[in-house]
Amino acid sequence: MPLVGLLVGGINFTDLKILLKPEEIVDGVEKAAVYLNYGVFMQAVLDFLVIALSIFFCIKMISKFNKKQEEAPAAPPAPSKEEVLLGEIRDLLKEQNQKEK
Repeated sequence: MPLVGLLVGGINFTDLKILLKPEEIVDGVEKAAVYLNYGVFMQAVLDFLVIALSIFFCIKMISKFNKKQEEAPAAPPAPSKEEVLLGEIRDLLKEQNQKEK
């Protein structure tokens, strides 16, 4: 993620830690210090958020392009045979009603 590091000014949290137990020597045996490396977690969260944000914007752009293609209205479907027949019957009935008057 060199580009992201360049954009955020080279922020790197991986070196952040809290000393829980200092180094000690017991009976000539050296015990290592215990650290809580919270910086690694913070860096992972920051990396995740940056990647998630970039994927979100990519998907949003793709859906915007697809939406423009879908906006073209389709021609209405042709009426079925039944609808045409019913329309003719309606017209004939109107003509008969006008002749009777």
